[in-house]
Amino acid sequence: ETVSVAVEQCADDTKGQTCYICTQALHWKTKEGLVRGCSCRGTAGFVHVSCLAEQAKILVAEAEENNLGNKAWNARWKRWYKCSLCEQSYHSVVRCALGWGSWKTYLGRPEADEARRLAMTALGNGLYGAKHYEDALPVQEAELSVRQRLGDSANNILAVQGNLAGTYQMLGRLEDAQRIYRDVYSGYLKLNGEEHLQTLIAAENYALSFFRLERFEEAKALFRKSIPAARRVLGESRELTLLMRWNYAQSLWGVDGATLD
Repeated sequence: ETVSVAVEQCADDTKGQTCYICTQALHWKTKEGLVRGCSCRGTAGFVHVSCLAEQAKILVAEAEENNLGNKAWNARWKRWYKCSLCEQSYHSVVRCALGWGSWKTYLGRPEADEARRLAMTALGNGLYGAKHYEDALPVQEAELSVRQRLGDSANNILAVQGNLAGTYQMLGRLEDAQRIYRDVYSGYLKLNGEEHLQTLIAAENYALSFFRLERFEEAKALFRKSIPAARRVLGESRELTLLMRWNYAQSLWGVDGATLD
């Protein structure tokens, strides 16, 4: 079903093209059409979802069977969500279809298996990317529960919590999102210190959660703390630094009675 939706939404862009993996317009087995959901341009990047899924499945299996190590395994796993040509993540309905593909591939494995857990991540992110927020929520909640129960690393748990907070936000559950963004920021601050990129991203999300709740004074206080660190670490012109300054400016005029100055 998700493949059909992706093909339909990509139909205008894929007319007259062929798959860069199998070189056919229609998939030989499923008869599905083409998609393109990355950053490829021109005649590049047209492909069948089934070809992408089979390619990812084979690459991951080879890494496992040949004990290629974590670095090689992780690089191959990216084929479930990143284009091998432009190296950009797939988005929207294509990401959703691949998320379902990865989950169907690995759901039969034991709960502690890393591929199964990452497939759950791919499914949750795919549903989120296609704006199926109500469907993404139970997947992300289940993934968080599994990772906490199995004693996963703090970094992995914080990443899942960040995804979950974003879904709460999109569903309008701003208090729930704010609570989790607080925990994520505190977690990264403890793990990495205030000048680490993950901490700075978490600080931006946490400050914005105050902004969305119109708690502007708390947003301003956090921006005043994190913007100098972003400037020191990232410089003045990096996107995150600019976003922090932009949102800080909005927090300034959001306060009741704020003057033009």
